[in-house]
Amino acid sequence: MSHQHKKRFGQHFLHDQSVLERMTHAIAPQASDVMLEIGPGEGALTDRLIDRVASFTVVEIDNDLIPTLNKRYGNRAHFSIRHQDALTVDYGSIANPLRVVGNLPYNISTPLIFHLLESRHAITDMHFMLQKEVVQRLASEADSEHYGRLSVMAQYYCAIEDLFHIGPEAFDPPPKVDSAVVRLVPYQQLPAAAQNEATFARIVKQSFSMRRKTLRNNLKGWLTAEQIEACGIQPGHRAEVLTVADFVRLSDAYDQESTAHE
Repeated sequence: MSHQHKKRFGQHFLHDQSVLERMTHAIAPQASDVMLEIGPGEGALTDRLIDRVASFTVVEIDNDLIPTLNKRYGNRAHFSIRHQDALTVDYGSIANPLRVVGNLPYNISTPLIFHLLESRHAITDMHFMLQKEVVQRLASEADSEHYGRLSVMAQYYCAIEDLFHIGPEAFDPPPKVDSAVVRLVPYQQLPAAAQNEATFARIVKQSFSMRRKTLRNNLKGWLTAEQIEACGIQPGHRAEVLTVADFVRLSDAYDQESTAHE
């Protein structure tokens, strides 16, 4: 009996062989790789990767898929299954270095990427199939339509590349949106490092809190117009025109001001 796709898990299984081949080529599996796949489904991508790497782990939440995956791959000594929610996995404890791939459920893709970034020091790269709009937000540059808080936070930690786009017909069942494949490579050394990353995250969030308002308004109570200007940034600008490095300067200015008043 075929698998009944579960809406609560956001299941849309990729079946287009040409797309699978393009994704495999982008991942470029190597014989020494320790690889983890999130949401393998019925194994369409797994089939193309598992015999090309040294170790292969899948993370699958759906009880009904575990027997199928065990039957197909359980005889391989280098294969293992983690039957759990991908948002609860400690990826840094699995291996270092670790490569991560997957066709991510659209309903958890953003929180899952943030969760994975907590283990970035152990992750070599990530290749994901995501909703196209999410990939555009991840990869877009400052002062463009899709640029926002997610863009800044992800680009602070990773080099990001929007690889290619896919229509709904490549999936079963077809989603109501287009998809895209993205590559995220965590920086070994951050191009622009904030003094305090918690402050940086708060400044970014506050700056985008009301997109149509200027930094002068959104950062009121955080930084004065003069302090913003001292960072080489116009207080009358909106957050969407600032680069990651601009936000780092604002964050450091806030921290320096806070320290001076302690």
